[in-house]
Amino acid sequence: MTTLPLNTSATCAELESGQTSTPPCTLCCGGLVNRTLAVGFMVSLAFAIVVGNMVTLTVFLQTRQSRTPQGYLKVSLAVADMMVGVFVVPFSIYTEVSLMVANSPPSWYKRGSTSLGEWLRSWQPCMLIGPMFALCTFVSITTIFLMTVERSVAILWPLRKDTLVTRRRTLLLVVLSWTSSVLLALAPLILSSSFTLEYDECSRMCIYTPLNPQLSANSHVLLLFPAFDFTLLSGTLAVNIVSFTSIRRYTKRRELLSETSPNGGGCCKRPTLSDIKVAKTICILTLTFTASFTPIAVFVLGNVVGYTWCNFSFIAFWILACNSCCNVIIYSVRDQRFRKGVTLLFQREHSPPKGEKI
Repeated sequence: MTTLPLNTSATCAELESGQTSTPPCTLCCGGLVNRTLAVGFMVSLAFAIVVGNMVTLTVFLQTRQSRTPQGYLKVSLAVADMMVGVFVVPFSIYTEVSLMVANSPPSWYKRGSTSLGEWLRSWQPCMLIGPMFALCTFVSITTIFLMTVERSVAILWPLRKDTLVTRRRTLLLVVLSWTSSVLLALAPLILSSSFTLEYDECSRMCIYTPLNPQLSANSHVLLLFPAFDFTLLSGTLAVNIVSFTSIRRYTKRRELLSETSPNGGGCCKRPTLSDIKVAKTICILTLTFTASFTPIAVFVLGNVVGYTWCNFSFIAFWILACNSCCNVIIYSVRDQRFRKGVTLLFQREHSPPKGEKI
């Protein structure tokens, strides 16, 4: 999942031959050994993303207790992560292996088309893979924001959460999330005719690049990507602060009442321990995504003002791609219900219980 910066870097052939003043790119232009190590890393990452999110989807779809508004949001997040492992990373693997075996780029390698007629006459896979990666990023951050709001409602208004947060409303928000993310991922192509998509040899991803060799005057359009993500991340952190402030007030009130009341200070309208733990888990998801996205945001800003960071582009893009397999790890550590669902899932596969429902 990612935003797509400008491709202003030179090709590896130019870098290796000294035909450009661009700083040397050791990660992308290191010969057969580095390419082989990169492909091995990509294969391992794709496997981890697909297997981890397949388990996540299976648990949430087959466990009745997970068929809640929060469960629907987690399924949406897992689907976005799965798309990275099924489409985006394998395409990079295919391209890198093609370059290693054939020692020459595929026919579609340069350059992407911008008009619909050119796109139909000359298929450019990056026109699909690039926006798909951006789409997955936007869906992920939007879903994390919605999960945070859902938990905040459960903590601040526990008696009204079932009325305010319904399955129907959640499904509608999921659809709106995916629709708006598609439009935002295609924004540079919709708002400007100065961009196309190409496979970048430094980041080894399909990214937006200007049609002219010089930096496009409309490069500020790409700032929509980090602006959107950081706006939602800031909103998510703000909602988390409100939720945890409420939890802290409730905890202090409970301690005060326990000192003055022989019954332990029972209090109505209090958040459950489960709601509090889930809120902490979502906060961890938010911080993890923020840490994964920040390098890409720095890279986009650097490219817009004219800097070229080849090595850093590879690191930034693939750190964000690694985030697609982090959520299942966080669920496994923090979510007891998820761990129980995984256990029951594998128990069912080995020895199916008779008449048992989960």
